[in-house]
Parts: sequence; C-alpha cells; structure tokens
Amino acid sequence: MIKFNSKQFKIDLTNIVEYSVGFLDGIHAGKKVFLNNLGKESVEVIKQFIDSNAKADPAMLAHVYEWYQVGSPDARLYDINYTVSNLGLSFLSTFKQSSTIKDGSREPFYNKARIMEEGIPVVIRPKVATTLVFEQDGETIFTKNAVKVDNPGGVEAQGGFQKMMDIIFSKYFSQALLRTTGLDLYLNNPRVYKTNMAAGKRSGRSAGYSTGFKWIANAGVVNG
Repeated sequence: MIKFNSKQFKIDLTNIVEYSVGFLDGIHAGKKVFLNNLGKESVEVIKQFIDSNAKADPAMLAHVYEWYQVGSPDARLYDINYTVSNLGLSFLSTFKQSSTIKDGSREPFYNKARIMEEGIPVVIRPKVATTLVFEQDGETIFTKNAVKVDNPGGVEAQGGFQKMMDIIFSKYFSQALLRTTGLDLYLNNPRVYKTNMAAGKRSGRSAGYSTGFKWIANAGVVNG
C-alpha cells in the first residue's frame, strides 16, 4: 500500500508556486541593475565598433575624430552616454570640441564634428592678415575676400555618424552584439530557475526572489 502525504504535498506545491512568483519579483527588482550594467558595457563596445568602422571608411567618420587620428579611442570627438528609466535603457550621443590644428591652419576647428556631421556652411575670413591663403584641389589660393564653404565635411561625412548609430541600433546591437556575447541565449534560458528548484521547494518566495534578482543582475554583454 502506498502512503501519500497530502499535507506535505500541499506545502511543497505552495512553496514552488511562491518560488516562481518570487523569481519573477526578483527579476523585476534586479532589472535596473541589469540595465545599468548593460548600458555601461554596451557604451564601450559601441565606441569600439565605431572606431573600427572609422578606420575602414574614414570619409564617412573622420570628422568625429581629431585631425589625422581617425579611429583612435583617444581622439574621439563624440561621446555616448546612457540612462535608465521606467521606459528602459536609452543611449544619447554628443559631440566634443576639437583641440587639434589641421596642417595649414592656425586655429582648431572647434565645432568640427557637429558642423561636418550636419553639413553646416562655414565662412572663413582672415583674422590678422589681409589675405586669406588656403589649399584647394592641390593649388594654393590667395584671396582678400571671405570664403564660404558650403559643406566642409563633404557629402560622405554629412550624416555619417547618424547613419552609423542607426546601423548599430537597428542591426548590430540586436543581431550581432547580443548574439555573439550570448546575452540573448542567457535571457531566454534561465537555467538557474530549475537548478534552484529544490531550494524553492523548501523556502518558497525568498529563494525565488534571491534567485531571480541574482540571475538578471549578473546578465551582461561581457558575461552573458
């Protein structure tokens, strides 16, 4: 004759249900930690991705680096920051001032990145001398008049950084970064839930909460 302890079964079943609820509550509580970690790790990975593409296509991205240092992490004229809110994880890019001087010039092109990215026309006037001297198509030009440059970065540079950001968040971030780092597999396969089921059967919600919180908080593009 098989004896069945209905009282213990009820206790175990209740604890397992509470464990599952606690696991979900723990994930919700640890979401902000996860998004902060993801934002911090992703920013540097994204910058490295831009650096690599700048070296491959300088005409498109040279303007977001100091002169003659395309793709160098130390010469970036852009920055990427992230914020975590109730809406989730957001990224924001900004441009920095240039401090280097192009050959043949005497002053830094202070808004180099923003002006070339947006295709803003620039008017150049002599500050000290009465004659303006500059290179154009391999020739040295002398003029006393102001010179207007309609698109100082060229058509390839205009909007180049925005195009790269669009590629990153429409393709690279979702299709490459999350997959190659294993983060998407990690998030879609919470094996720790099953692994800690025995503890959940004993302790219920507290074990589930701790398991869920640690699982989501430890997720990231580095250790996903």
